Amino acid sequence: LNIAYRFRIYPTDEQKILLGKTFGCCRFLYNQMLNDKIQEYKKTKKMLKNTPAMYKKEYPFLKEVDSLALANVQLHLEKAYKNFFHDPKTEFPRFKSKHHSKNSYTTNVVNGNILLEGNRIRLPKLKWIS
Repeated sequence: LNIAYRFRIYPTDEQKILLGKTFGCCRFLYNQMLNDKIQEYKKTKKMLKNTPAMYKKEYPFLKEVDSLALANVQLHLEKAYKNFFHDPKTEFPRFKSKHHSKNSYTTNVVNGNILLEGNRIRLPKLKWIS
């Protein structure tokens, strides 16, 4: 059973910067991984098994954001890519646009890293947000 919560948050200026970095890194990683999958498929006709860890050495700014958000990017891309090959009605995964994409990301609860307390929530790397 999966449960999702949506919150209206009021982050501080520092948290806004980190949220912007997280949105940007998720979009960047999705596009990089999709591009690499396309290139690999053109060369070998096989699906590339890439992970966020493969990109962190080349792009050190990916280490600044929540690693579970990046892991979920990989899962979303793999699902979209597999759906395209299994269902002929599904369109090929598109690249994410900075201007036409939603600023959102998905993270997971691991060892109590996400907590709710009153009207505040604690998220990984962001600390407490009202």
